[in-house]
Amino acid sequence: MKNFACTIIIFFLLALSGTALGWHDKTHLAVAKAAKYPMWYNAAGPDIAKIKAGDVEGYNHWYNNNWKAEVTPQTVINQISRYNKANVFLDSEGHLYGAIIASLREYEATIETGKYAEYHLVYCAHYVGDLSMPLHNTPYDDFNMRYHAVNDGIVDQEVLEHSEKIEKHMYMIALRDSSFEDDLIREIVRIANISRLLGYKLQAESRNMTPEEAYRQLGHSSSLLKAVLQHYKKTIKH
Repeated sequence: MKNFACTIIIFFLLALSGTALGWHDKTHLAVAKAAKYPMWYNAAGPDIAKIKAGDVEGYNHWYNNNWKAEVTPQTVINQISRYNKANVFLDSEGHLYGAIIASLREYEATIETGKYAEYHLVYCAHYVGDLSMPLHNTPYDDFNMRYHAVNDGIVDQEVLEHSEKIEKHMYMIALRDSSFEDDLIREIVRIANISRLLGYKLQAESRNMTPEEAYRQLGHSSSLLKAVLQHYKKTIKH
């Protein structure tokens, strides 16, 4: 009985732990702007949605990776079905990686119905931004809680007026039309592992990101978002 009670307490604490916000608004906007997303000005919207949607939306914004495990394609695949779910036992660790894939599946499905689908792409743009935030890929422990807010806003005061600082770190990502989702999962895995390793480095050195590190991370997000947008520009007829 004592062990059961301890387990319940642990799950409850994990549920409370996932309250981090992510990059601040202007940073999310700048990621989308650097990727040349025409609706870049909506990219902070999913954070606004959390005010009313709570954990249903919130758990889409991070993966705490409590076991500090290497992210694999299976990690991403396992999270897809948890999109917009808020079960305290199954979802409190977060499912950011699966949310990227699931939001695009909803984008495609909504287009098939002939309805307006763009907001699903806005959600994806936001999640792709969160992917490069190191502390959204590591356990929400004492270090994460103490350092999270500062790192969310490390370049927020200047980034929207200087998106070229993100563009400097952008690079070509190939997402083949014939294997788009598989290629996208591969890239999510790659960036997630880069981000979590930087998070561990920050913790080991008890410090915040430097602006240069932040811009390099944002370059990963903008590069991936640009590749996603290019895919749909070729394959979706609006």
